Amino acid sequence: MAVKLVGQPLLYTISIFASLGVFLFGYDQGVMSGIITGPYFKAFFHQPTRYELGTMVAILEIGAFITSIIAGRIGDIFGRRKTLFIGALVFTVGGLCQSLCSGFTSMVFGRVISGFGVGFLSTIVPIYQSEISPADHRGKLACMEFTGNVFGYAASVWLDYFSSYIESDWSWRFPLFFQCVIGTILMIGSCLIPESPRWLLDTDQDRAGMRVLVDLNGGDARNEKARQEYTEIKEAVLDDRLAPDRSYLAMWTRYRGRVLLAMSAQAFAQLNGINVIGYYAPLIFESAGWIGRDAILMTGINGTVYVFSTIPTWYLVDEWGRRFILLSGSVVMALSLTFMGWFLYLDTTYTPFFGYSWGPIPWLYPPEIMPLPFRVKGVSISTATNWFFNYLVGEATPVLQDAIRWRLYPMHACFCVMSFILDMDELFGDVGLEDHENQSLVNSERSSIQRALEPPDLTAISLGDDDEQGNHVGKSYSASWLDRLLALGKSSSEARSNAGYHTAAPNDE
Repeated sequence: MAVKLVGQPLLYTISIFASLGVFLFGYDQGVMSGIITGPYFKAFFHQPTRYELGTMVAILEIGAFITSIIAGRIGDIFGRRKTLFIGALVFTVGGLCQSLCSGFTSMVFGRVISGFGVGFLSTIVPIYQSEISPADHRGKLACMEFTGNVFGYAASVWLDYFSSYIESDWSWRFPLFFQCVIGTILMIGSCLIPESPRWLLDTDQDRAGMRVLVDLNGGDARNEKARQEYTEIKEAVLDDRLAPDRSYLAMWTRYRGRVLLAMSAQAFAQLNGINVIGYYAPLIFESAGWIGRDAILMTGINGTVYVFSTIPTWYLVDEWGRRFILLSGSVVMALSLTFMGWFLYLDTTYTPFFGYSWGPIPWLYPPEIMPLPFRVKGVSISTATNWFFNYLVGEATPVLQDAIRWRLYPMHACFCVMSFILDMDELFGDVGLEDHENQSLVNSERSSIQRALEPPDLTAISLGDDDEQGNHVGKSYSASWLDRLLALGKSSSEARSNAGYHTAAPNDE
């Protein structure tokens, strides 16, 4: 008999699986770094120029940029799980195109397709995680996600290293094909995890949403915390639907400071130089004296250090706060990049401090600081910013390494200094971030009116297989909550109805 996970085991299982989604784009970012220095890769692509290398590596971000803008909308229409499935499927197709490519053009095509998948995953995973996680676990779980990203990067480099012993074109084709294996696992897993309770309640699947909340809070249908979260989320959904204008223009007009904060965090995460190291570490190590396979080995060691450096942030992010971690990381990274201009072996100092600070935190900011009506759009535009600057750095680095050589690293050190000087609350306006760090996402956008919603009583019904997956439960209602809300027009609660509230959740009959 299968064991059903509830409570924290379920929460951490979901988080680990969600980390597989970010593992994919970490893997795809790192896999090219180890194969571009291989002799069989160079021979197959006729000794590619620096421009061609930069295009093959960075074109992935163009695809990711495009789909990250629309991923949030698709997630609202089809749900978080189906969007994860779509992203994994597209990523797998792209990996297959890359591993079977016949030349430069088909490789670029495959990288763009994989980028489309990465755009879906990198946008929807933070949204899904934020909607599943309680406030006291949110920071830790979000940082665990980034560890999954870095683990994907490190795994790709080590697979590149061991594949370099293959004496054929499979020395670079096999690491690219392995993307298909991971993508397939994610597709299967996306069918097994629960749907976001926030999305379920937003689409009037109230019983299914309540079932997920009950499971996340220990499995007891009478759990008071689960019932309270149901009430809070449902009322936030009502507030959301009453918003007069939820366009990008309205978001920019009303919350310009928060949008700039979310975008700047992602932009500086790239301009601070991590992908100079991440994408082209073997080339950097070759310039420092490690040649061929030894350069990939050093990159693998660097990637392993990178993974371990992300772990302290799991425990420090809620203790020290986001801002202190970002500022301290900026200082050490600026010093390391400055010295790297002359002593390239100091790379192993820079990378851990990125993993501790500017790696995970910019992914945590956007879902926390954006108001509920604009959360999906805010996360989408901040993720698109990440991929734009990711592409910019990835495309320009090989050319700049030849053009300005050692000066490239002090240049990125200047961006680290700028990110430190950037007192975000002062420059973009106070967004009350410290309050957001201690506030559950389901509480954001609560109105001042006393909560009056009652969650469905799951103890009075027998849940079938459809309910367990959260896809079909709630469709048997004779009317949705909105229909019942409008039916209250002549009742004594008319004022509350007009304000967007109803006095009772659906009964179970």
